[in-house]
Amino acid sequence: MPGAYEQYLVPVIFRPFAEDLAARAAALNPGRVLELAAGTGVLTSHLLAAAPSVELTATDLNEAMVALGSTRAPGAVWRQADAQQLPFPDGGFDLVVCQFGVMFFPDRVEAFREINRVLAPGGRFLFNTWAPLETHAFEVALQAGLERAFPVDPPRFFPTVPHGYSDPAVVAADLAAAGFAVEDEQEVTLQGRAASTADLATGYLTGTPVRAAVEERGDGPAVRATVIEEMTTRLGPGPVTAPMTAYVFLAAA
Repeated sequence: MPGAYEQYLVPVIFRPFAEDLAARAAALNPGRVLELAAGTGVLTSHLLAAAPSVELTATDLNEAMVALGSTRAPGAVWRQADAQQLPFPDGGFDLVVCQFGVMFFPDRVEAFREINRVLAPGGRFLFNTWAPLETHAFEVALQAGLERAFPVDPPRFFPTVPHGYSDPAVVAADLAAAGFAVEDEQEVTLQGRAASTADLATGYLTGTPVRAAVEERGDGPAVRATVIEEMTTRLGPGPVTAPMTAYVFLAAA
C-alpha cells in the first residue's frame, strides 16, 4: 500500500500542499521540528529543502510508511510514533507540523494536548486538513465510482475520514480545548495534475484504506474497471487537472 500511495497519489494529491506547507514552516524559522503522520515523506523532503538547517524528526504510526519514508527523506530522523502518546520529552520542539494527518487521530483533543506538551513555550503547531468532499474534484469522482460499483453499502472512507474533519470551527474548538491559541486559518485551493485517470484510480484503490474495503466486498478487477469508467466520464482519460481545497491552521502553544 505505501508503494502505490507514493507512486500514484503523492505527486498528484499531496505534493502541491507539501510545497505550500513547507514554505509556511520555513517562514517561521524553526530550529527543532517534529513532523507527525509523515507518510512516505513528501512534506519531509520539502521541509528539508526549504529549511536545510532544521533538526527534523519525522514520525508515522505505520511502520511500513516509516520504512519507505526514511529512504525517501534520509535527512530526517525517522521514528514510529503514536500522536496520542508521543515518545518525546516536554518542550523539545519549536514547531510541530502535520500534513493531512489530524483527521486520523482517534482522539484529536488528546493528540493536540500531546503536541502542546512537546512544544517549547511559544512553539507553533502548523497543519492542514481537507475541506468538505465536494471541494476535491478527484475524490468526488472516486466516490461516485465506488457508489456505482457498490450500490448497496459503498465504502465511505473518503467522506467520513479524510473529509470528516472539515469544519474549521470544530477544529478551532479542539485546539482551544488542548490549550492552543489559533493564530491563523486559511482556505487554500490548489490544482492536482494527473497524467492518467486510470493511474489515479489505481492509487486510490490500492494505496489507501479503501483497498481493504474493496477486497472485503468482492471482485477487485470489476470494481477497478467500474471506478475508472466513472472517473473517466467525470474527469476525462487524462492528463487531467482538478481543484482540491484544504484548510491550513497555525496555532501557538
